[in-house]
Amino acid sequence: MSTTVEKHVFQAEVNEVLSIVVNSLYSHREVFLRELISNASDAIDHLNLQALSNPALLGSDTELRIELIADKEKGTLTIRDNGVGMSKDDLISHLGTIARSGTKKLMQSLSAEQKKDVAMIGQFGVGFYSAFLVADSVTVCSKRAGSNEAWIWQSQAKGDYEVRLGEREGRGTDITLHIKEDAKEYLEEWSVQSVVRKYSDYVRWPIRMQVERGEDKETRTEWQTINQARALWTRSKSEVTKDQYVEFYKHTSHDWNDPLAWTHFKVEGTHELTGLLFVPV
Repeated sequence: MSTTVEKHVFQAEVNEVLSIVVNSLYSHREVFLRELISNASDAIDHLNLQALSNPALLGSDTELRIELIADKEKGTLTIRDNGVGMSKDDLISHLGTIARSGTKKLMQSLSAEQKKDVAMIGQFGVGFYSAFLVADSVTVCSKRAGSNEAWIWQSQAKGDYEVRLGEREGRGTDITLHIKEDAKEYLEEWSVQSVVRKYSDYVRWPIRMQVERGEDKETRTEWQTINQARALWTRSKSEVTKDQYVEFYKHTSHDWNDPLAWTHFKVEGTHELTGLLFVPV
């Protein structure tokens, strides 16, 4: 296998975003996990849609899922999915520019004064780049569904990134965050689970975390599903918080603003119907 490493320079707007993110210290940085899980969920949605006309893309790996792996010894948190995956060109296009994910629209809408307000970045999340809120280095290993090649994208957010051939057993994407010293709480099971339940409980695909269980010196590692994976509209209104309604709206609409209003309704008769209706700002 070739070990040639290609270096690429980030698009100017990406450097502007990263400069703000990397130098930010504030209480909203937990949004990084929401953003990365949302991206993983989208990748699985895309695969699921493509597999309707091309079932071979699924192969034998039919249990679609998102996995979280915290390694305290290495200081890494990995967000893994078995979705559609990315090719070399996809990695360069999606992660080297901000032609997608709403980030460009965000940066254009912020005034010079607002760009100094790091809380704004926390509210908007800025997609994939929010990983650098808690990581000093990010490695992405991805294999496009139907391809035999895996590719690695790696950056320390210092103006450039590297792309090289890699190895991955199946399709999908691993995003490995090398966690900063002041963000080690995101290697703790309780911290990761609380963020998932706060922001991503409604995600339709199971989100599993690798945890250790046992007593005394006898421990075992097992997978634990940490989200309900139930659509909000199928739940009782008493089970859903205001924050969950707002997060669901932002996830599905890709709108940065909170909805102006919403209603959660149920209609009973010959047929039973439940639904959510949001009014944007």
